[in-house]
Amino acid sequence: MKKHLLSVLLVAPWLANAQTATPFTIKGKLGQLNAPAKVYLLRGMTVTDSATLKNGTFELKGTAEAPSMAVLVFRRTGRMASLRGQEFDRANLYLESGTTVVSSPDSLAHATVVGGALNKDYARLKSAVASVLAQIQAYGAELQAATEQQRQYPAFGEKIQARFAEFNKQFATANYAFVKANPNSLVSLDALLEVQGRDLPQYATVGPLYEALSPALKNTPQGQEYGKMVRGLKTVAVGAQAPEFSQQTPDGKTVSLRDYRGKYVLVDFWASWCGPCRQENPNVAKAYAAYKSRNFEVLGVSLDNEKDRAKWVKAIADDKLTWTQVSDLRGWENAAARSYAVSGIPQNYLIDPAGKIVAVNLKGAELQATLAKYIK
Repeated sequence: MKKHLLSVLLVAPWLANAQTATPFTIKGKLGQLNAPAKVYLLRGMTVTDSATLKNGTFELKGTAEAPSMAVLVFRRTGRMASLRGQEFDRANLYLESGTTVVSSPDSLAHATVVGGALNKDYARLKSAVASVLAQIQAYGAELQAATEQQRQYPAFGEKIQARFAEFNKQFATANYAFVKANPNSLVSLDALLEVQGRDLPQYATVGPLYEALSPALKNTPQGQEYGKMVRGLKTVAVGAQAPEFSQQTPDGKTVSLRDYRGKYVLVDFWASWCGPCRQENPNVAKAYAAYKSRNFEVLGVSLDNEKDRAKWVKAIADDKLTWTQVSDLRGWENAAARSYAVSGIPQNYLIDPAGKIVAVNLKGAELQATLAKYIK
């Protein structure tokens, strides 16, 4: 499961005056709708403005500290009780100087957004990922049509996992291509952050993209945070020496990564509460069974908390994880996870007998294929 960064980006350094507020106007037209239908403006998860529709029209005006992404949410009932559920009809846009026009025959979900440079860039990015999102929607409809009997087969879940992994790869590829082509656009930094929620970043891919961003983007708070992550990824990139760590097993025995020197070892970060991790565990178990007698081990590192110790121990037994498991039971603050720049789980690192990282984020059939490459 992914650990998401904040998606609201504040950008100012490339403006003539970084402290100058950015005035914006949003004019909208949603069919012929009237009160109580209402549109809300969200910055992050905070509602900052709203407007009631009159003959389908609305207008929002304000200032932002700098150009930034925001979200319009449409409510036919006018009530904003929750941001979740089927009624969550929304459109993303950028708050930038000038007027941004939002129009649709019926809802924000089908709206066209026309504005300045940032909204034009964002429209191009959305166009680049549209086909992938359409595939995801179509596959979702296919899954809804599956019978209960079909859902019971183990292969059904494996197929879903594989398909969504491929969708996420395609989504990431499209975003990375946009970033490479637009290193000066705020939308590119936003795209890098968005990909983290779908595809775990690897230094070989995101490192060069980040370095190519304009200094102004890298100097924003979000750019600096992303840069810190990139530097962390560099320390655990393929070819780097694996960081040492020591943690305890459920019965209190201290185990160190150094104990595995001379063998191939898969350091596998997971947690009992992580659904995708639990789905991946059978693949790890299959690989372990095939290679455990061939100079290969797995070292599981849990991101559970102390209060979930019992759930961690139960998950080990339920998933039949027969290899060594350790944790400091500090959740996302797990010391080993931090030293390995873990931003999402499941995540793993294959380390060779000399202690060097030779592969990262091996899932499904790719895990066994990679082991076959290194372990003869």
